[in-house]
Amino acid sequence: MKSFFHVQDIGDLGKALEEAKQVKATPFAWKSLGENRTIMLVFFNSSLRTRLSSQKAALNLGMNPIVLNIGQDSWKLETEMGVVMDGDKSEHLREAIPVMTSYCDIIGIRSFAGLTDREYDYNETVLRQFLEYGGKPVISLESATVHPCQAFADLITIEEYKKKSRPKVVMTWAPHPKALPQAVPNSFAEWMNAADVDFVITHPEGYELDPKFAGKARVEYDQMKALEGADFVYAKNWSCPGVTDPSGYGQILSKDMGWTVDDRHMAVTNNAYFMHCLPVRRNMIVSDSVIDAPTSLVIPEAANREVSAQVVMKRMLESL
Repeated sequence: MKSFFHVQDIGDLGKALEEAKQVKATPFAWKSLGENRTIMLVFFNSSLRTRLSSQKAALNLGMNPIVLNIGQDSWKLETEMGVVMDGDKSEHLREAIPVMTSYCDIIGIRSFAGLTDREYDYNETVLRQFLEYGGKPVISLESATVHPCQAFADLITIEEYKKKSRPKVVMTWAPHPKALPQAVPNSFAEWMNAADVDFVITHPEGYELDPKFAGKARVEYDQMKALEGADFVYAKNWSCPGVTDPSGYGQILSKDMGWTVDDRHMAVTNNAYFMHCLPVRRNMIVSDSVIDAPTSLVIPEAANREVSAQVVMKRMLESL
């Protein structure tokens, strides 16, 4: 595996999920695999679960993790080509990337969408430069459009808790005070479309995900109707993807608190499990009563981030 951005990069999902079970049961069984190997984890943006789970997964495999916070541990980096660097950015990615990758065997990158230029974000301008100039395997630790380690962990969690072979999984938009990227919902949709689930997306009009991610999912604009009979409810906010109107990209079109997942919403489900990638705005995305209920999976889901990251790193090490 040379890069990990999309569900197809993991190959056969059934085999990947079986491997995840083995990794979770015996996380140190492949400790020799990463001996004398180094992974660099580069963060352009803040992180909690991604940082900790990636470091732990690397250590489980015997690797040496190096964590670099851009702008704090390093110079501020310019990402655009052809610019006159007369501002506050002292170094360009064109030089920084080959330097960074000269010190490691695998590199993980976290770089959020700017939410101002749809073409720039959806072309994965930053991530692609690491592929072009780095020459080492690249893991997206959340980029402008995808968060595959999160989506893989979500699927692992669903597999662990599902009560029937083909559960109904509903991803519902929920309100948020700030404009958020589409990376998590994009990847969740991509992975659920590839899995054996009945997948439904519900959101207000104008929040349609890019078709390459929404895929074959059924889209329902009536949230309560979408949630009927759901086995898993995945709540997440995202800003306007700008599919039908690119000028609206990154904007907040609604703050309708009627979309907040609460007991009223969960009552129409099939005693569904609640899921969220975290961090979560309580009583905006989800009510206290729902996230604190026994059916909330947010903590097991977060714990599985270590498992998903380790499977990906293990496969990359095996391909070196």
